[in-house]
Amino acid sequence: MTRKPTGELRRGWTTGACATAATKAALIRLWGGAFPGDVGIVLPRGETPQFPLALADAGEGWARVGITKDAGDDPDVTHGALIIVTVRRSEGGVRFKAGAGVGIVTRAGLPIGVGEPAINPVPRQMMQGVVAEIAAQFGEAANVEIEISIPDGEAIAQKTWNPRLGIRGGLSILGTTGVVRPFSCAAWIASIHRGVDVARADGLTHVAGCTGATSEKTVQTLFGLPDHAMLDMGDFAGGLLKYLRKHPVDRVTIGGGIGKMAKLAQGAIDLHSSRSQVNFSALAEWVNTPEVNSANTALEAFEISGEKLSLEIADRARVKAQSLVGDQAIIDTIVIDRAGKVIARSTA
Repeated sequence: MTRKPTGELRRGWTTGACATAATKAALIRLWGGAFPGDVGIVLPRGETPQFPLALADAGEGWARVGITKDAGDDPDVTHGALIIVTVRRSEGGVRFKAGAGVGIVTRAGLPIGVGEPAINPVPRQMMQGVVAEIAAQFGEAANVEIEISIPDGEAIAQKTWNPRLGIRGGLSILGTTGVVRPFSCAAWIASIHRGVDVARADGLTHVAGCTGATSEKTVQTLFGLPDHAMLDMGDFAGGLLKYLRKHPVDRVTIGGGIGKMAKLAQGAIDLHSSRSQVNFSALAEWVNTPEVNSANTALEAFEISGEKLSLEIADRARVKAQSLVGDQAIIDTIVIDRAGKVIARSTA
C-alpha cells in the first residue's frame, strides 16, 4: 500500500501538460531553428510551469522533444514516464496521432471518439493553443501533425483503467487543469465516471462497484460480468452511486469486505479508513449482542455474532446505496470475508 507522505505535498504535472510543453519546444525548433533550454507553458488555471527537455532531435520537416513526467508526491504510475512529441509539417490544421505507447479508443462512451488517439479534449486544446502561439510568433501556418509516444506506455497502461475503458495499446494523454494534485480523490472519481459512461454506451444493464480486488473477483465470478462492467469504486461509494443516479444502469451490485460494507451500512459514502470508522456500538445494537461492542474489527464482530450481523450489514448497505441512486437502479449487495467467500447477500 502506498502511504501518504507527511508534511506539505509537492504537486506534479499531467501527461497533457508534458505533451503541451514538448509540442511547444518542438515547434520552436521546427519553425524557429533552435531548441529552447527549458520550455514554459500557461495552464488552464494560470500556472506557468517550466519543463526541462529530456530529449531533443530534429530532421528535415520534423522535430522531436521528450519531457519526463514529474507527478510530484502523487503515487502516479506514469511518474517518470518520458512523454515524446514529434511534430511534422502537414496540411489542414492540427492533427493528432498516437505513437507507440499511446492508446487508441475502441469503445464508445469516452470524450474522444472510437478510433481516435486517447488524447483528451483539454490536452488537445492546450496543444492547439501553443500551435497557434508559435505559428504566429514565427509567421507560419498552423498546419502540423502532433504525434505523441511514451516508451513502455503499453505496459504501464496495464496498471491503469485503460484496458477496461476500451483504450488499447497504451496510455492516455490526460488532464483538465494540467496539475497533478497529490493523492487526489477527484482523479479516481473521474475514472469511475468514465467507467459508467463506457458501460452505458455499450448497453450494459448490470454493473458492479467493489471496494477491492478480492470482492471484485468474487462478484465478477458470481454474476459472470465482463471486465468493463466492473467499476473501480474502491472507497468512493458516493462518487459511484451519485453519478449512477444521473446516469442510470438497470442493476448495480455493490460488493466489499465486511468492514467497508459496515461503514456504508452506517451511512458513510467515503469508506477510507482516514475518513470513516465503524461504530461498534451500533453494530451491537443491530444484532442485540453486547459483546460486539468490544470488537476491534468488523470481521471480529462477525465472528462473535455470526450471520445475523453480516445479513444486517448487507441489508442496511443496500438501503443506503438505494437512497443514493433513488429509483434509477435496482441495488443488491454482497458482503465477503477476507478469503473472498460470500457471507451475506441482500436483494430488493
